[in-house]
Amino acid sequence: MNARALLHSFSPHFRPRGSPPDLSVSKKSFGFSLPGLKRREPLHFRVRLQSEEGCGFFRVSVRNSGRGGKVYADVKSEPYDISKSVPESVKFQDSLNDVVLPEGDLESSAPWWEEFPKRWVIVILCFSAFLLCNMDRVNMSIAILPMSAEFNWSPATVGLIQSSFFWGYLLTQIAGGIWADTVGGKLVLGFGVVWWSVATALTPVAAKVGLPFLLVVRAFMGIGEGVAMPAMNNILAKWVPVSERSRSLALVYSGMYLGSVTGLAFSPFLIHQFGWPSVFYSFGSLGTVWFAVWLNKAYSSPLDDPLLRPEEKQLIVANSLSREPVKTIPWGLILSKPPVWALIASHFCHNWGTFILLTWMPTYYNQVLKFNLTESGLLCVLPWLTMAFSANLGGWIADTLVSKGLSVTTVRKIMQTIGFLGPAFFLTQLSHVNSPAMAVLCMACSQGTDAFSQSGLYSNHQDIAPRYSGVLLGLSNTAGVLAGVFGTAATGYILQHGSWDDVFKVSVGLYLVGTVVWNLFSTGEKILD
Repeated sequence: MNARALLHSFSPHFRPRGSPPDLSVSKKSFGFSLPGLKRREPLHFRVRLQSEEGCGFFRVSVRNSGRGGKVYADVKSEPYDISKSVPESVKFQDSLNDVVLPEGDLESSAPWWEEFPKRWVIVILCFSAFLLCNMDRVNMSIAILPMSAEFNWSPATVGLIQSSFFWGYLLTQIAGGIWADTVGGKLVLGFGVVWWSVATALTPVAAKVGLPFLLVVRAFMGIGEGVAMPAMNNILAKWVPVSERSRSLALVYSGMYLGSVTGLAFSPFLIHQFGWPSVFYSFGSLGTVWFAVWLNKAYSSPLDDPLLRPEEKQLIVANSLSREPVKTIPWGLILSKPPVWALIASHFCHNWGTFILLTWMPTYYNQVLKFNLTESGLLCVLPWLTMAFSANLGGWIADTLVSKGLSVTTVRKIMQTIGFLGPAFFLTQLSHVNSPAMAVLCMACSQGTDAFSQSGLYSNHQDIAPRYSGVLLGLSNTAGVLAGVFGTAATGYILQHGSWDDVFKVSVGLYLVGTVVWNLFSTGEKILD
């Protein structure tokens, strides 16, 4: 074929720049300037030639000859029909949309980290934030043992200190969701990590000054961590397509469990080598590293990211639910729905047992199973590893059941029932086991089945109210935090006047109540638009 074309000089990202040279094309191979192309590394793409009279597609292979700085492009027409004959002069239109780049047709020489999807960079950064979140939260459950010996704290005082975190955590659940919707998740999550990291680093100083100062610092730490979950929910709703949302949420929540693993594994070593204050100083400093990366890489929305590749931006926008800004929140309508109250009540029942396991297990291992500090920390790792695995397993099972045709309501009820009855059963077995190994196994099984709740109540917010999922998460998690406040403090009181069996009986009772409420009133259908 003979054609006369205006051919733009392309950068490696196919951005036209400069004045296009006028070149005559009379052979299948022609020369033109392609700045930025690496020597002898071929670049393949398809080009659509379009005019008023018709269009056609051509496969272009670009390579550097290595002689005199010339670059050659081999043009081969593909078997696409052209409606009319191509005119003598055909222009490459100055638009990225006119370069057709289907999957598999582009062979780029860019390094893999530049090709890695930006949305999954955001997910991994959120995962890392939640990793730090639980590292900073659980370190107190280990450090409280030498701290209580040094400062002569009673079990009731220990319970008060453990629960003080939830005072601040409670304040920022709903406020964090509204704030994230208003100013963007990037700022809110960044603020949260910096705030709780500073509070973590100040904990040893506050403890030595006096108990009231320690309680205030722990409450301040809760304020920072309280905004994390609503902000994360806001960010992922904008960045992650619906088809990838379950996997992304499972990964981020796994960060919480692995954060517990990391905190419980490293805290005993640091305490043994450098003393208990070292745990708070070292863990708190990690937040500054994360924040520096977050500022450089993260954006609240893909529309705000100037470096996001157009094809990925198009994928996110095309496969995400439309999310119009929420200007007013219909509190009356939300609170009039029975499934909303089922979610709130179930979240309370679930978190009572979860937070007791989170904050009191090292003490249980030390007092009942007679493990020393190092053994207590290491053995606490196993249940959280089990949770990290079973959360992702539960997400895969839930998605598979839905894809097989089972209703979302049925799937949510099945998964949450496992998340309630599993922990209840294994906690009842603790009073009947005679060996520390079996007790640890019961704890691991209890927390492993507990993690199925990620595919139950934790996924239900976007099921029933997609536009208000951030606010609804803050609302139900407020109830969950109240369970943490009352449950953690009540455990200290029960232990001072009773036994560990009494502690577990209360948790089992609430698990059973949650099971009944969830199965009677919950739904997987959208009830608020």
